[in-house]
Amino acid sequence: MKIREILLSLTLTVSALLVASCGIYSFTGTSIQPDVKTITIGYFEYKALKVNPTLSNTITEALKDKFTKMTKLEQVDMDGDLEIIGEVTGYDVKATAITANEQAAQNRLTVNVKITFIDRKYPENSFENKSFSAYADFDAMQQLDAVEASLCEEIVDKLCEDMFNATVANW
Repeated sequence: MKIREILLSLTLTVSALLVASCGIYSFTGTSIQPDVKTITIGYFEYKALKVNPTLSNTITEALKDKFTKMTKLEQVDMDGDLEIIGEVTGYDVKATAITANEQAAQNRLTVNVKITFIDRKYPENSFENKSFSAYADFDAMQQLDAVEASLCEEIVDKLCEDMFNATVANW
């Protein structure tokens, strides 16, 4: 019985090492080919009507951080093997829950972005103008100014996760 357990354990270990070493799959969920080494993430232009002066920079830096933490890609200023070009296309607050007195009980902050993804080594993976949207709700009794920073942080995290998955995780 002990020999079977040892063989099973050894088989599982060798299988895991083979999968991890093939370069296409990683335990972070990415499917980056082994010959893809660099990425360029451009500054997200702000094109939404309602202004949030820090949002473009926040999204750009958060996406760069996500790629740094989750991949081994070197970030370069120009002509990376992968490139992400993005823009903020929407920044809106709307009521989502109305009380019996026809007053807003809850509001929703929604941020929309659009990205173009260029894969110079494997052009079939590239796409243009793909839209992403994320939101966070807040109590209508609160002023947007009071909760905006924390809502934006939550929204940016969701957007970066979605953009990351769409570009290198193939989910």
